[in-house]
Formats: sequence, C-alpha cells, structure tokens
Amino acid sequence: MTEQERKVNRGGFFLQRCLCQAMVLFLVVAVAAGFAGAAARENDVVRAVRLAGPAVVNISSQQEIQARANPFSRFGMDPFFDSFFKDFFDPGFQRRYQRTSLGSGVIISGDKGLILTNAHVISKSASITVILQDEREFHARIVGADPDSDLAVLRIEATEPLPSLAMGDSEDLMIGETIIAIGNPFGFSHTVTTGVVSALHRSVRTEERVFHDFIQTDASINPGNSGGPLLNINGELIGINTAVYAKAQGIGFAIPIHRADRIVSDLIRYGEVILPWIGILVQELDDRVAAYMNLPGEQGLIVRSVFKESPAASAGVQNGDVVLSVGRQEVFSRPDYVAAIRNYKPEERLELGVWRKGKTDRLSLTAARFPQDQAGNLAFQLLGVKVEDLTDRLRKRYQIPASTGAVITRINPDSQLAAIGASTGDVIGQIDDLPIETSADFENAVVKYRLKSSVVILLQRGVHGYYITIRM
Repeated sequence: MTEQERKVNRGGFFLQRCLCQAMVLFLVVAVAAGFAGAAARENDVVRAVRLAGPAVVNISSQQEIQARANPFSRFGMDPFFDSFFKDFFDPGFQRRYQRTSLGSGVIISGDKGLILTNAHVISKSASITVILQDEREFHARIVGADPDSDLAVLRIEATEPLPSLAMGDSEDLMIGETIIAIGNPFGFSHTVTTGVVSALHRSVRTEERVFHDFIQTDASINPGNSGGPLLNINGELIGINTAVYAKAQGIGFAIPIHRADRIVSDLIRYGEVILPWIGILVQELDDRVAAYMNLPGEQGLIVRSVFKESPAASAGVQNGDVVLSVGRQEVFSRPDYVAAIRNYKPEERLELGVWRKGKTDRLSLTAARFPQDQAGNLAFQLLGVKVEDLTDRLRKRYQIPASTGAVITRINPDSQLAAIGASTGDVIGQIDDLPIETSADFENAVVKYRLKSSVVILLQRGVHGYYITIRM
C-alpha cells in the first residue's frame, strides 16, 4: 500500500470516528431533552397518581343467582303457564348462574393485607378476587362490612408487604380544591379522573337509604369506581368513591376518610361497627306539636323515652325534651339523628342541643356501649313484645310446630305488631337478615338494628310464615 493510500485510509477512519462520536452525542442530547421534557410535564397530578396507583386494586366478586326456569319456554308457550310452573315445578327448575360484579378498593395496610372498599361491591358474594396493578391475583376474605355506611374491609394473604396508601385529612378540605379519583369504571383498570371538591357534607338519597356527610366532586365516578380512592393533590387518601347517584353526569360522591376511619377500626377489631349508646329513644315531631312547643326552627326530634342510669339520664335529658343537634350537626329528621350519632364511638364525649320550656340548652355526655341487660327493655320499647326461648312447654301450650325461634309471651296492645294482628304464641324466626333461634338472638338483633328506621320480621303462626315491616 502506497503512502497516499495510507493517508486516505487514516482520513476515512478519522471521519468515521468523528461521525460515531457525533451520533453518540446526538443521542445523549436527545435522551436528555426527552427526560427534560417529561420532567417539565410532570405535574402534581402525575406525581400523586404515580405514588398512589400501586395501592389501588380491582375487585371482582362472584354472586350466585337463582332464577326460576320454565323448561317449556323455548317452545313458545303462553306466559300464562308461567304461574302454573311456578306452583307445581318451582323447586325442580331453579336455574343457578354466576354474576360477576366489578369494583375498586385501596390497600390501607400493606403489612396486614387490608383493603378498604364499598360494602355494596362485595355484598352477597360467594367469592372475591383482588387484582393488583402488577396483575397479581389474590383470593380475599371479608373482615367486616357495614351496609349502613357502605364500607367493607377485606384481607388478602401475600408473602411480602404490599404497597399502601397514606391517610390524608378530610376535615380540612376546601371547596374548589383539586382532587383525583382512581378506579376501574366499566372494567377499565386504573382509570384516573380529576376534578375539584364541589361541596361538603352532602346527603344522598338512594332507593334503599339516605347517606349523609358525603364529599361531592365533579370528577367522573362511574360503576366500577366504587370503593376506589379519592386523593388530594399530595396523593393522600381523603375519601372512598361511591357510585350512588346515577341521575346526573358530572356529579360524584365519596365517603370522607375521617368518617371511614372510625368505621374501619371497628370492622377490623370486631367484624362489625359498635354503635354508641346514649340512652334515649326519639321520634319526629308533627307540625301541630312543633307549633305548640314554639320551636326556634324547623329541626328537632322529641325524646319519648330516657333509659335509667344511661348517659343521657346522667346528663339530665328528660322525656319531652326536643333534640335540636348532636355535636355540630343539626337534626331535622330521625335519619339525621342516626347519622350524627354514628359519628361517635363508645367512650367519646358529645353534646346534645335540646329545647326545653322555651329555651335552648346544651348537655354534655359520654357515649357508652349498649348494656346488654337492657336488651329486653329496649325490645319492648321498640317492638312492644317480650319473648322467651321455644321450650317444650311453650310448644305444647301454643301448639307450635316450629323447632326454633323466639316465642312472643307478652305484647303491648298499642304496638304496631299488635295492630297488625300478632299475638302471644307467635314465633319470631328472623329479623332482617339475622335468623332468630333463641330469645338471645332476638335481643341481639334488636340491639344491632336499634338505629334503623324499620326492620323486616318473619312471624310464624302454625305452619304459615309472614314477612312484615315494623317501624323502629
């Protein structure tokens, strides 16, 4: 190779090296510019979602549904014959199928595998599957559920700690504050929507009940979002989204986390919510009585009974007092009163605003756990009956064919049950979803449901059973 050829080769090699260096430099600059661009686009919402996302889960629950199946419907027979098959073939033609419902949840304890969600998401479920953001699946069991607040706690077993979400403060929320909702609407996993706090302390009426003290937001909350987290701009949990209002778009609701925290601690510890007891029974006022008492406003419930040695009795509450407020919440109806009472735990102090003899007074008391020795008295006050265990003596006396239940042995003639036609010797076999096998079961059910506006009772007489609704 000549000297001239060697110079050409060296020049070509130098040029190639320069081109390679330039290309590497270009790539470095391009990547750096990309990172710089991404960093510039990363706002507070992006950071909050990245922080909270791994703790949001998809919940899939399987419900077994039974439906009557007419075996001849496929032949185009007249629907008139449906009643015929119902009467004569119903037991043999129950068709069972699985229905899947989707919802969301949030991990509140990674070490213990605890997940917070809505009670209606897992209601009547035969099995529950939890899917994490990284697509790991776990079978979940129910730790506790409270339909009245629409909250439930699940537990999953993992071999390592799970990501969890930090609790925020829902008591200092500001109208107009930016919020973020994450969930699985219509099965679209980890969907993020944003909005603002539209209002606080909202009451929402559904077909089954009235929910109180909700956060209202304009972030989209659709079926499947239920149970997912509502976040503040710091990525902290401030509420549990609840898809309860389907009549309008652009309106969503969430349960404030300060309310949920009280309920969750009871669900984890006891499997149910322990309601506070202050020792009074109240009823709504009609316009005539309200006008006679010259109340200062439209709110108020009259005290119809004060239990002896109760917190209310110790604080000086009397029959005929009108309860105007519980704590800071005014009460206009019995649901308002129940919602306000449920905000407290046993051993917490609260104030009742009462109207007595033309003036307002505030009485301070400490809520307690319900004294079980008052259960029979409470049942008679609320339902107007005394019951006993179903013994051979009572079975023979009243000719009762049932094998279990609580037998009515005394009935208040002015009670609703008496007005409906119940009498001594009738057997109470169920209250709402609780089967009643003994008088203790009956008393426990009354204590559990004492703050409900009504209960459904299965009343058995002879071989017949009747479901009746009784106001509490």
